[in-house]
Amino acid sequence: MEAFYRTHAYLVEHTNAPVRRDLMDEIDWNDRLIGIKGTRGVGKTTFLLQYAKEKFGNDRSCLFINMNNFYFSGHGIVEFAYEFQRRGGRVLLIDQVFKFPNWSKELRMCYDRFPNLKIVFTGSSVMRLKEENLELHDIVKSYNLRGFSFREYLNLHTGMKFHAYTLDEIRRNHEQIAKGILSKVHPQEYFADYLHHGFYPFFLEKRNFSENLLKTMNMMVEVDILLIKQIELKYLSKIKKLLYLLAVDGPKAPNVSQLAGDIETSRATVMNYIKYLADARLINMVYPIGEEFPKKPAKIMMHNPNLMYSIYPVKVEEQDVLETFFVNNLWKDHQVNKGDKYISFLVDGDLPFKVCTDNVRVKNNPDITYAAHRTDIGHDNVIPLWLLGFLY
Repeated sequence: MEAFYRTHAYLVEHTNAPVRRDLMDEIDWNDRLIGIKGTRGVGKTTFLLQYAKEKFGNDRSCLFINMNNFYFSGHGIVEFAYEFQRRGGRVLLIDQVFKFPNWSKELRMCYDRFPNLKIVFTGSSVMRLKEENLELHDIVKSYNLRGFSFREYLNLHTGMKFHAYTLDEIRRNHEQIAKGILSKVHPQEYFADYLHHGFYPFFLEKRNFSENLLKTMNMMVEVDILLIKQIELKYLSKIKKLLYLLAVDGPKAPNVSQLAGDIETSRATVMNYIKYLADARLINMVYPIGEEFPKKPAKIMMHNPNLMYSIYPVKVEEQDVLETFFVNNLWKDHQVNKGDKYISFLVDGDLPFKVCTDNVRVKNNPDITYAAHRTDIGHDNVIPLWLLGFLY
């Protein structure tokens, strides 16, 4: 146990989160079992350590552990939790909980046996905490940690503390909001860099970003999909090839029969793989109003623009990048569906949006909201695209 305390103390002391994530204030920390899901690479481990540092400091009543530790090859979570709470432990932070067999049953036992112990754990976005782990569905509170928003990226690089806005606030007051931001910084100077490498926090590391992201993408497939979904290793190459083909094709409806032939599997298996890739936050599936999986999506897009530049940089179309940015930001709190030939997307069933490369080409239709690139300040129903990066 002392070895875990020493590791915890070292990690907390050396944790320096450059941006305080808003999720820290959105979570109800009074709950006894809290699950934090998120895409690999978005900073879940750092988030847990930052919580420990901010709320507990050197207090040994809080302890961070990682299920990668070989200790847990021979010991269970319940056994460890019992000893921890016996020593006065009150908050147990478990990183990568899915690495432990029967983790959900063990967490349920901890919840039932140790009423004075709070457990906060991280898991993959592929996990369905309540749907697939019935023993937790009535006790766990689940949250999602996303990659950096453009607002968070801007705050990091400028030292500002801009706050988030709702979509309704942006639609009603975008001119005033944009003028307030522009009085302090010029967002367009940072926007291209954000699209290229600003979503994943490891752009802060002194390593090649694209190589790091490619490594992370491989881990998403090899661990988040194969391990959690219990898919045999021999199918790994098929899933990777499918992801590559979807990226190369760009945002459009998939030709499932063609893809099935290309990776030598059935149409049904292709659709299942596509769903797994979406769960891993590698792609987004956009459907027409009223349709959903298992139907074929109307459009498959990469989950965020950074992935586009890393997986197939020679074929990155500006319009595709901008639409990917739009969908990724709106998807947090809104439903996004495919629009008709005159609009890009339909948001929440009744808000038509068109994503434009610039303000000049807009042929204005008062019933449509235009998200325009290369626009500092919009007017009426024309909103600067970058401002939608302030939705979280």
